[in-house]
Amino acid sequence: MSAGAKSIRLTDEERLDWLRLIRSQNVGPRTFGDAHAALEALPALARRGGGSLVPKICSREAAEREIESCRKLGVTLTAIGEADYPYPLQMIDDPPPLLAIRGHAEIFAKPRVAIVGSRNSSAAGVKIAQQLARDLGHAGFAVASGLARGIDAAAHRASIATGTVAVLAGGQDRIYPCDHLDLLDDVLTTGVAMTEMPLGWEQ
Repeated sequence: MSAGAKSIRLTDEERLDWLRLIRSQNVGPRTFGDAHAALEALPALARRGGGSLVPKICSREAAEREIESCRKLGVTLTAIGEADYPYPLQMIDDPPPLLAIRGHAEIFAKPRVAIVGSRNSSAAGVKIAQQLARDLGHAGFAVASGLARGIDAAAHRASIATGTVAVLAGGQDRIYPCDHLDLLDDVLTTGVAMTEMPLGWEQ
């Protein structure tokens, strides 16, 4: 969250409504002022839009199960506007309404820089990525990357000591590539893993 930006705090019930809304059929990644009202309005909106079928709405039970599964993994579902939601991400078109975040979310208070590149990287490329990541980390930046092989992994490994952000392609329980599970464990000692994807989602 940037200096001076105000944060909100969802109640458990509001978080449940937001999760139900984004897990419902044909609902895109939009910012909702009142998720509960939107859930109640979905059937009427579908009919007004010419839809013959009422959209399938995520049940309360399914959303509660997902929240409980997240809790067991140490994952927090963080909404737009909450303190742990990365502020610059709120500025993009259609930011994810909820992020699944695991680790040390206070790292988002640091300025961030992304280092990404080829999975099939050269030795020279890996060395340069490592040096950049290490220097940026020591300069006070959090290095963000995608946990992929090659340049991404090199950037993460070189900035673990100062804190790094792993942006996951799938759900928090579907780490890709699977041989980077140990790397992610190291990332989480000081940094954070984040994704907009639900549990069970594979790349």
